[in-house]
Amino acid sequence: MARLIAFCKPYGVLCQFSPDRDGDGKTATLADFISSPGMYPAGRLDKDSEGLLLLTDNGALQHRISHPKKKMPKTYLVQVEGESDPAVIQQLSQGVALKDGLTRPAKVKAIREPELWLRQPPVRYRAHIPTSWLEITLREGRNRQVRRMTAAVGYPTLRLIRYAIGSWSLNGLEPGQWCELKLARKY
Repeated sequence: MARLIAFCKPYGVLCQFSPDRDGDGKTATLADFISSPGMYPAGRLDKDSEGLLLLTDNGALQHRISHPKKKMPKTYLVQVEGESDPAVIQQLSQGVALKDGLTRPAKVKAIREPELWLRQPPVRYRAHIPTSWLEITLREGRNRQVRRMTAAVGYPTLRLIRYAIGSWSLNGLEPGQWCELKLARKY
């Protein structure tokens, strides 16, 4: 039977179990939090992103979760620089032209600031530059896509938290915590 783990990846952690060979060797990896042999990430989160990372020991399940052609929705809570604007939300929703082509339509809405853990280090604060929060759900997975989309419409991402993948969510996990999930079917 396949195993599935939900992990709340903290800011600054690499989505790999092996040490960072290119850095100073002091960067945290999944091995600093999870000691469950045979588990592998189903997808990735950048070092400077936080939130839900799913890990499994089953190749078919890993493929179903992470492969862009499967179009599993991924929901992000995104703090951006600037006040949310309905025209920008519509532009993000319809698709944004990036260097690698037009993004697929996304579900985007302005949200109130969510109750979250404090990030270490904190997001930079500028007294005269407002920020706002968006909830963005994608059905594709390009490299650094959310950050590139918000930057392309003039709203740079300050904080990015993946909240859900398909029907799985953070469900109250704090950074560095993980739990094993029950699967509804066999893989």
